[in-house]
Amino acid sequence: MAKIITMPRLSDTMTEGTVATWLKKVGDTVKEGDILAEIETDKATMEFEAFDAGTLLYIGIKEGETAPVDSVLAVIGKEGEDISALLEGKAAPAAESSEKKEETKKEEKEESKPAAEAAPAASSELPKGVIVVTMPRLSDTMTEGTVATWLKKVGDTVKEGDILAEIETDKATMEFESFQSGTLLKIGVQEGESAPVDSLLAIIGPAGTDVSGITGKEGSAPAAEAKADTPKESKKEEAEAPKAEEAVAANNDGGRLFVSPLARKIAEEKGVNLNQVKGSGENGRIVKKDIENYTPQAAQQAAAPQGAAKAEVKPFIPAGEVSTEEVKNNQMRKTIARRLAESKFTAPEYSLTIELDMDNAIASRGVINAVPDTKVSFNDLVVKACAMALRKHPQVNTQWKDDVTIYNKHISIGVAVAVEDGLLVPVLKFADNMSLSQIGAAVKDLAGKAKNKKIAPAEMEGSTFTVSNLGMFGIQEFTSIINQPNSAILSVGAIIQKPVVKDGQIVVGNVMKVTLTCDHRTVDGATGAQFLQTLKQYIENPVTMLA
Repeated sequence: MAKIITMPRLSDTMTEGTVATWLKKVGDTVKEGDILAEIETDKATMEFEAFDAGTLLYIGIKEGETAPVDSVLAVIGKEGEDISALLEGKAAPAAESSEKKEETKKEEKEESKPAAEAAPAASSELPKGVIVVTMPRLSDTMTEGTVATWLKKVGDTVKEGDILAEIETDKATMEFESFQSGTLLKIGVQEGESAPVDSLLAIIGPAGTDVSGITGKEGSAPAAEAKADTPKESKKEEAEAPKAEEAVAANNDGGRLFVSPLARKIAEEKGVNLNQVKGSGENGRIVKKDIENYTPQAAQQAAAPQGAAKAEVKPFIPAGEVSTEEVKNNQMRKTIARRLAESKFTAPEYSLTIELDMDNAIASRGVINAVPDTKVSFNDLVVKACAMALRKHPQVNTQWKDDVTIYNKHISIGVAVAVEDGLLVPVLKFADNMSLSQIGAAVKDLAGKAKNKKIAPAEMEGSTFTVSNLGMFGIQEFTSIINQPNSAILSVGAIIQKPVVKDGQIVVGNVMKVTLTCDHRTVDGATGAQFLQTLKQYIENPVTMLA
């Protein structure tokens, strides 16, 4: 059966998209995962892949044309299939997905109800004023999202611009705002649950509208809707709901608790009352470490005798006893694993290490930081030196593709930042045009956003080179996996004191090792070595970076 493919929302602020290039033409065979087109959003040009297999029967938006999100982009189906009837109905509300139409037709066949009774379910159009809100793609690599918190409940009035929910992507937890006004009639994905991009998230429309015939994927019957529509089902679901879910509704003062999905899951498994936990995250958000560091104290005394006995025995594990715990991988950790595996197993990489004399850098940094309201770190010096070295060695500022090598004329440096659940790489756009103090301020700002999961996807896109620094942890030397599609990444170690030879004399010197890992497809060994020599000159003589 033919399926309509709509213009996807590829960023949290995208309202329309432009088809930059079609990689398939009408009549071509399409496999699941094939790249259909390159779509230009308000933030970047992204590849859009097919989620269905078949033949490309129709293209609704030509190259260079712009259309709103959810407009008909293409139709995929069986070769020779008649899609005229499908296209005639394309003026129906764009938010109505093809999955919804397939379910509607299935209901027509399976249900033998009177025509008047079956009409709402069989209708090819949504009730007047009703909008289906789908799980948005909030980052370029996001394939599914987890609802961390609903800020509206079924029956609430929603205005355009109101925050509906906080959604955890593979990179950050982001606020998702409503683009429509009305009443929240249905919730399709409950707090803590994950769902694929474009699946039914919620339904908004006029108050009192019957949306019972509009469903998402099977098995996602929302408890919130049942509570509003069917008291009997509500009692059943309240009895089955995890205690941890009840605890996060409000704190002891009647306010709303902010809890990360992972922290909530761990609290549920350990039987921790979230009202008694003090959150260390932004706005008092309870995170994983708060649950792990929580000591029950009075809560242990109030527990049931049987539970108390278990709590007393658990810490005293006999020697030799094997104990394990399974923690579900969140979206960020799964994406990190996938991207690093792709890089490690596709790029023929090699590494070059060089030792730098840091005496002049230490002295120069002291002079710079003596200026009021100025704070520059050694990492900032390294980022600036990399940006200037990339100007002289454009081969390192490239990207590999099967048919071509892309030479980036701009220089944007990603700075790896460790966060609670993994690693994020904020990007300093046009870093070669920034001063040392501007680099310092930008890195501090982006790192803070990354650690608080408030960084926007656009702030982590477009890097042409990456710097990873573990010197603050005392690591003297290490190698990093290339952050593709970059061709190289620099690993920065700690500054240490050791005997060195200067002017024929053994003296105590300050040295630092850096390791450049390169993709051999684009950067040859000699090119990588020349880049490091230029980097060495800049870092050992910081005054040359101010020219």
